[in-house]
Amino acid sequence: MRYILPIALAFTSFASAVELRHITVRTGTEGLDRVPLTISNAGREALSCNADFAHWYSATVATAAPGKSARVELWFDPKTGTFAILNDKRENLPVERLWCGLAGQAYATRVQIALDRASAQKGQVNVRCSSADDKLACR
Repeated sequence: MRYILPIALAFTSFASAVELRHITVRTGTEGLDRVPLTISNAGREALSCNADFAHWYSATVATAAPGKSARVELWFDPKTGTFAILNDKRENLPVERLWCGLAGQAYATRVQIALDRASAQKGQVNVRCSSADDKLACR
């Protein structure tokens, strides 16, 4: 009896459990406001800044050597309050979370970068990050 369920699942089509439907991906910048993000590294270690685009996907969007700055082109949709980054096909990748950490240990030392409507209304976001004792602070 305990083998019946695993055997039955082995012969079941997993494709039938997935609903496939067309998804329209927004492209371009029409209706979006440009909000460049500048990240200044005031620390002694390199930074790696990443964006979470979905609960399962993140990517490095900028790196900054000590004493240097990096710039990320963000786009803001005033109707939805969503920030996005464009990929190489100009598709809008909605940013769920933006964070920076010390290079080589970015996830373990990560600090979230706040993105909000007030930032978008200013037309730019400027963040200064510094590190001490393997901890990062970004403001």
